[in-house]
Amino acid sequence: MDFIVKVEESRPAADGRPSAGPVYRSIYAKDGLMELPEGLESPWQFLSDSAKKHPNNPMLGRRQVTETKVGPYVWLTYQEVHDAALRMGSAIRSRGVNPGDRCGIFGSNCPQWLTAMEACNSHAITYVPLYDTLGANAVEFIINHAEVSIAFVQENKIPAILSCLPNCSTHLKTIVSFANISSTQKEEAEGLGVSCFSWEEFSQLGNLDCELPPKQRTDICTIMYTSGTTGEPKGVIITNGAIMAEVLSVEQILFLTDKVCTEEDSYFSFLPLAHIYDQIMESYCIYKGSSIGFWRGDIRFLMEDLQELRPTMFCGVPRVYDRIYTGIANKVSSSGALRKTLFQYAYNYKLANLEKGLPQENAAPLLDKLVFDKMKQALGGRVRILLSGAAPLPRHVEEFFRVTACSTLSQGYGLTESCGGCLTSIGNIFPMMGTVGVPMTTIETRLESVPEMGYDALSSVPRGEICLRGKSLFSGYHKRQDLTEEVLIDGWFHTGDIGELQRNGAMKIIDRKKNIFKLSQGEYVAVENIESKYLQCPLITSIWVYGNSFESFLVAVVVADRKALEDWAAEHHLTDDFKSLCQNLKARKYILDELNSVGQKQQLRGFELLKAVHLEPNPFDMERDLITPTFKLKRPHLLKYYKDRIDKLYSEAKEARV
Repeated sequence: MDFIVKVEESRPAADGRPSAGPVYRSIYAKDGLMELPEGLESPWQFLSDSAKKHPNNPMLGRRQVTETKVGPYVWLTYQEVHDAALRMGSAIRSRGVNPGDRCGIFGSNCPQWLTAMEACNSHAITYVPLYDTLGANAVEFIINHAEVSIAFVQENKIPAILSCLPNCSTHLKTIVSFANISSTQKEEAEGLGVSCFSWEEFSQLGNLDCELPPKQRTDICTIMYTSGTTGEPKGVIITNGAIMAEVLSVEQILFLTDKVCTEEDSYFSFLPLAHIYDQIMESYCIYKGSSIGFWRGDIRFLMEDLQELRPTMFCGVPRVYDRIYTGIANKVSSSGALRKTLFQYAYNYKLANLEKGLPQENAAPLLDKLVFDKMKQALGGRVRILLSGAAPLPRHVEEFFRVTACSTLSQGYGLTESCGGCLTSIGNIFPMMGTVGVPMTTIETRLESVPEMGYDALSSVPRGEICLRGKSLFSGYHKRQDLTEEVLIDGWFHTGDIGELQRNGAMKIIDRKKNIFKLSQGEYVAVENIESKYLQCPLITSIWVYGNSFESFLVAVVVADRKALEDWAAEHHLTDDFKSLCQNLKARKYILDELNSVGQKQQLRGFELLKAVHLEPNPFDMERDLITPTFKLKRPHLLKYYKDRIDKLYSEAKEARV
C-alpha cells in the first residue's frame, strides 16, 4: 500500500451489519486531514482576495460571435467581475432576498452564470443551479422544492421558465435575464405576479457601497440537485466549508504531486457549471487568479474554441476524451505506412519508459517534439494538466492520452455528495492507470462488504462498497431526512459504488451496488461491470444490457458506431443507409457475434453473454430522458422507452433456440 496509510482497523460483521475493511487516508494526509486556515469562512473570499492581488488579470472570457464570423476571446478582469458581483448581490437584496434564501441559476456556462454565483456568495445567499439539461418539469420541481425566490436565466431559457411559472409563482418572484427580455415576456410574467429584468436593468438596482453580511463555514453555499437515475431529483446540501475544503485539497494535491495553478494559467469551461465537477475547478481557478474561457455551447465547435483559448488545464469526461481519441487515431491510421510506423515506434518507446517509472516530461522529450506535438496542438498547445471524471475512462483511451498528450492525466472519482473529487489518481504515477487513485486530503475511505453480490472487504483482494468520511462531504438531502439516513450511517457516506483496492493503495471502480438483478436460474448479474466489458468492442459507442428476472438470458440495445457499420456494409456490398443497416438482420448478427467475442475474451460467463441485440441508430440522449446530464443510463426510462423492442428480442431469441 504505497500511497495510503491505515488509520483504523477493520470491523467484523455483527448485529446484521456487514464487515468493513480498514480506514485509509492518502499518504499526503498521513498526519491528519487537511484543515482550513483560520479566518476563511466563505468562497466569496476567493474572489475578493484574487481581485485585490490580480485586479487587472483576465478572469472570464468568451468569444464574440456575429452572424458572419467568430472573433477572439474578449475578457473581463478580476476587478470588473468582483464589482459586477457586488452590484448584483446588492440588487438581489433590494428584491427582499436575504442571507440563507435561495436564488436559482439557469443556463449554459458563461460570465453571467459565475457572476450570479459570486453575487450570491457575497451576500450569503444559497444558489441553486437549475439544470440546463433537464426539462421544464424538473426545473419546476426544483424551484418549488428549494423555494427559489429569484432566478437568473439565460435568454433562450426564459420560455422554459415562463411555461412552468403558473405552478411555481408562489415562491419565484423575480426573473433576471442573462441578457435581454422582451416586453411580451415581461407582461406574461407580471400577469402571474413575477417581475422581470434585463441584466443591465437589474444591475442598476444595486450599488458597490452595500454592507456585506457576516458569513460562516457552516452556511449553506449551494443546494445542488442531482438528476438521479430514478425518482425525483435530490437536493444535495453543500456548505461553505465543504466547497472551500475541496478547493484547497485540489491545491494541496497539485502542490505535492505536480504544479499548482497561477495567474498565468487558463481553464477551458465547457462541462456544465450546474454540476459540482466544473464548479469546483472554476472555484479553484478563481482562488488562484487564473483565467476561465467559456466555449460557445456547440459541440461542433468545441475543438475550435479549445484551440483558440489555448488553456493550460482541461477537464473532460470519458465521452469527450473518447471522441478526441477516435479522431486522432483515425488520422494516424490513414496517414500512410511510414508515418504510421514512426508513430507506433514513438508510442511504444514512450510507453515503455512510462512503465519503467519515468515522469511524463522525461519519458521521451525528443519524441514529444517530433511526433506528439500535433496531439498537444489539438488541445491548444499549452495543456499541462488533464483531468477526467464523471465515469470510468476506458484504459486504452487513458493510456493513449498519457503517452501522446505531453501532459499529466489524472482520473478521479467523486459525487455531488462528496463535493466533487474524493479520490484521484496521481498524474505521474503510471501504475495508477485504470484506477481512480487515492483519497483526497480531506477524505478517509473504507470498503464495506456486500455479501449478496459476493464482495468481501476483508479478502486478500478487498472489494466492497466505497464509504467516505471527512471534511468535504454534503450535509444531507434538502427536506429528505429519510434519504439522508439511508446513505449517511455512523458518519460514513455510502456511495453505492463498488471498489476494489489495488496493492499500491489505488481504488478501482468495478461495479454499482444497485444495478444488480437476478435471472430466472438464480444467477446474479452485475450489469455495469458487463457493459464496461462490452464497451471495449470498437463497433459500438453505447450499450444498455437488460435481463428480465423471468428469463434466463440477457439482451441489449446497442448504439452502433456509424463508420464501423458502414465500412462493414461496403465490404459486403450493402447499399442501405445507416438507419436501414441498423434493422438489417445480417448487421445485427455481425454486431452480436462481435460483442460476444469480446465478452468471451473478457471472460464473461455463459449467462452474461448476449442472445439478441437491437441496433439503435441514434445515441442515447437527454431529450428522450434516457441518460442523466453526466451520461449515466437511466435504466427504468430505457426499459419504458424500449419495452416493445425488448419483448421482441426475447421472442426472437427463444424462437432461434427452438
